[in-house]
Amino acid sequence: MSVVVPTYNSAAFVDATVSSILGQTFRDFELIISDHSSTDGTWEILQPYVADPRVTLLRLERSNRPEDNWQHATDAASGTYLKLVCGDDILALTCLERQVQAIRANAGAVMVASRRDVVTASGEVVLSSWGLPNLVGRLDGRHAIREAIRSGTNPFGEPACVLLDRESVTRAGGWDGTFSYVLDQHTYARVLLQGDFIGLSDPLATFRLSDTQWSHALARSQYRQVVDFHESLAREHPNLLSGSDLRRGRIRAKLLAYARRFAYFSMARRLKTPVSPIEGDVVRSMTLQPASSSLG
Repeated sequence: MSVVVPTYNSAAFVDATVSSILGQTFRDFELIISDHSSTDGTWEILQPYVADPRVTLLRLERSNRPEDNWQHATDAASGTYLKLVCGDDILALTCLERQVQAIRANAGAVMVASRRDVVTASGEVVLSSWGLPNLVGRLDGRHAIREAIRSGTNPFGEPACVLLDRESVTRAGGWDGTFSYVLDQHTYARVLLQGDFIGLSDPLATFRLSDTQWSHALARSQYRQVVDFHESLAREHPNLLSGSDLRRGRIRAKLLAYARRFAYFSMARRLKTPVSPIEGDVVRSMTLQPASSSLG
C-alpha cells in the first residue's frame, strides 16, 4: 500500500495532513512525500518525518504543472494500492483500513471511494458526508463513469477520498493533466474502464477549501474543461456515453460552475488561508493542487 502526498507551499496544513496518515489504524504502507520546491518552509517542516521508516521525502524542481508532482510521487510508489492525498487534506483514522478491506474483498475492483467532509481553511465544516450520489456499493466501472458524466461534476471526490489499484493507474498512463481542472476525474475514468467501483457511504476524508486553491483560480474555465473532458471521453470510447448523457452533463456542468463561483465569492472570508511564521518570516501558505471538480 502506497500513500503519496504532493506538496507545494503547504506549511499551514501539512503537519495535520501527514499526522492523519501516519496515525492510521492500518499500518502496512509506505508514505512518499514529494515537495514541489516550496518556498514557505514546507520542506523544513517535513524533515522530522524521515525518522519514521515508512516515510520517503522527495523534491521536484518547480514547474507550472501540478500533475508533474502528482506523477513524481506516484512513480516512486511500489504498493499494490495507491492513495494520493494533497498537502492540506485529512484522512479519518480508519480510512486506509476500510478502503483496503473493501478493495481486497471485491475481486475485479480497481477503485474505492468514500464520502467526505468539506471544511474551510480554519476547519469549519461547510458540507458533511458529501459525495457519491447513486454511487454507493459495487458498480461496473463503466456505469460509474456514466453516472459521473451525467452529474456534470466529480461525484467521486478528491484523491484523498479515493483508493486506486496502482497497476491500473499505470496502465491508464498515470495522472492525465490534459484537462487540468478535472485531472483527478479524468484519471479515475481511465482506471474505471478496467474494472469495478466500490462506493463507501461513510465520510473517511476531509477536503479543505481555501482562497489560494487552483480550483478557485480556475473558476472561469471550469465549465469548458468539464465539457471538453466529456466529449474527449466519448470520442475515445464511442459506446460508453450516449448523446443524452453528454447533454445532461453539459447542462449540469454549466449550472454547477456558476453555483461554485457564487459559493467561493460568498465564502471568501472563510476561505482565507492562515499565515504561517516560518524562520522569522510571515508567509502566506498556498496550496497549489489540481482543481477539484467535485463540489457540486
